[in-house]
Amino acid sequence: MKPTLFVLAAGMGSRYGGLKQLDGLGPNGETIMDYSIFDAIRGGFGKVVFVIRHSFEDDFREKIIKKYVHQIPVEWVFQELDYLPKGFTVHPERVKPWGTNHAVLMGKDAIKEPFAVINADDFYGKESYKILADYLSGLENKKDDYCMVGYRLGNTLSESGSVARGICETDDKGYLSTVVERTYIVRDSDGVIKYKDESDQLVPAGENTPVSMNMWGFTPEYFQYSEDYFIDFLKENQENIKVEYFIPLLVNHLITSGIARVKVLDTPSKWFGVTYADDRQSVVDKINNLIAQGEYPSKLW
Repeated sequence: MKPTLFVLAAGMGSRYGGLKQLDGLGPNGETIMDYSIFDAIRGGFGKVVFVIRHSFEDDFREKIIKKYVHQIPVEWVFQELDYLPKGFTVHPERVKPWGTNHAVLMGKDAIKEPFAVINADDFYGKESYKILADYLSGLENKKDDYCMVGYRLGNTLSESGSVARGICETDDKGYLSTVVERTYIVRDSDGVIKYKDESDQLVPAGENTPVSMNMWGFTPEYFQYSEDYFIDFLKENQENIKVEYFIPLLVNHLITSGIARVKVLDTPSKWFGVTYADDRQSVVDKINNLIAQGEYPSKLW
C-alpha cells in the first residue's frame, strides 16, 4: 500500500497575510501545494488528505481540490478550536489555533496507513518526497518507527528576515535525540548562521545542521498517542490562551519515554516558502528557474 500525504492547510499566514495556501506563484497560477502534490505523486504517495477550516472550505474545494481529483485520491478533514477531547472546552479568550499536532490529530479517522505530514505553504523539493515515500513504504505493519526529513539549515533560510526552525540532534545511528525550536535564526553580514538561545545570546550553527521543516513520517498509532498526550497537555495548559500543541512536543515525549524512535532522513533539497511578503518574488523566481532546468513542466495539470 502506498503511503498517504497529510497536508496541514488550516492555518492562515499571520506575517504574510491572507490565505497564502491559495496564492498562485507558478506561471499558470500554480500554488506551492500544486508542486507538493505533483512531487508527492511522482515520489510514490497514493492518497492526499488535507486538513482545512470550514470558513474557507468552498474556496479551497474550488481553487485547490478540484485540480487533483483526477490525479490522486483526495480527502479533507477539518480543524477548529472547539475540536477537543470530551470534557474540555475552549477558553473564552483563546483565538490562537491549537497547533500542528492538533491538526495532525484531525486525520485520525481518514488515515489508516503510513503517512507523511507537511505544511501547505512550504516548498520541500522533489527529492524529499521520494526519500520519504520510500521510507514509509517499508513501515507497513510496523509501529513506533517514525521518520523526519532533516533539511540542512543553510538550505532553509529566508532572505527577508529571521526564521524559526526546529534544530535537531541525532545519535550515532541517525535517529533523532532532540528537536529544539529556535525562533530566531539569521545569516549575519559575514555569512555565518546564528540563532538565539534561551539567554538571548547569538550562537553559531553549521550550514549542514539538520533542522525540521515539519516534514514527518508516522504510522497510524501516532494518532492515539496524539490524543492521549493532548489530554495531558490541556490539563496542564487550561489557562494559557497562547500555548500550542506542536508536533515536536509529542515527538520529544515519545523519544524520551522510549516509546518510539525517529529516523532523520537527510535531503539535498532546498526548502523555500513565503514566510514574509517580501519572499514572494523570490519564490516565483525559484520556481521559474526549476522549470527552466526541466525539473517541472511549465503547466502542472
